[in-house]
Amino acid sequence: MNISIFAPDFREKMRRNFVLFFGLFLLNFASAQIHEVGVFVGGSNFIGDVGKEKHISPDNLAFGGIYKWNKSTRHSWRFSIMRSTLNIDDALADSKSRQERGFALENKVTEVSAGLEFNFFEFNLHNLGFKITPYVHTGLSYFWYDNKYIVSGIAKNDGERSGGLAIPMTVGIKFNVANNWVVGIESGVRYTFVDDLDGSNPKSSKYQQYKFGNLNSNDWYVFTGLTITYTFGQNPCYCPL
Repeated sequence: MNISIFAPDFREKMRRNFVLFFGLFLLNFASAQIHEVGVFVGGSNFIGDVGKEKHISPDNLAFGGIYKWNKSTRHSWRFSIMRSTLNIDDALADSKSRQERGFALENKVTEVSAGLEFNFFEFNLHNLGFKITPYVHTGLSYFWYDNKYIVSGIAKNDGERSGGLAIPMTVGIKFNVANNWVVGIESGVRYTFVDDLDGSNPKSSKYQQYKFGNLNSNDWYVFTGLTITYTFGQNPCYCPL
């Protein structure tokens, strides 16, 4: 008997088999590893040609979500999405020249990131009892922000949003507060590949005459705060990288 692969019944049967297979694959995947999902809550600060020069000095709310796939007791794949409004204000600077200049603006940043987190000590989520370890994290981030420029000391938005790449460099310490809950305290610096978060180097050719500051130095922003994650999934053994 000839059955065409283009027959509706055959296609529907294949679709159901694929959905069933994919569902079983996800179920097996979820139960074969230990995962963490949770939130980040803290603050942000900006480092550039406008505002304060301190590297870790959060002054505005930052928040987001985090997912970790623990591949061993020493490392995890880490994915996150973060949001904050960067507060960029010369009045908060230490230098008198910036204070006297008096530029001030805000820039809304949304970031997605993927990378690797490395634990200095064994952090085995299978074992009961208290665990603590310092850790570092890096990877690659992509973020969206408002295009800014400054005219006669007044910050303006050209009505567009741009995207850019950044390299996150995070240090922190984490510990478990129960069998399935992990708390981390961390600070993550983002080195960006753009120089217009503070309006000092406008992206649009229409506003190039308003450039100022060190045009050879890119902008940075920092997220500092707490991570709270819930662990789930049974894992009989950790897998290699």
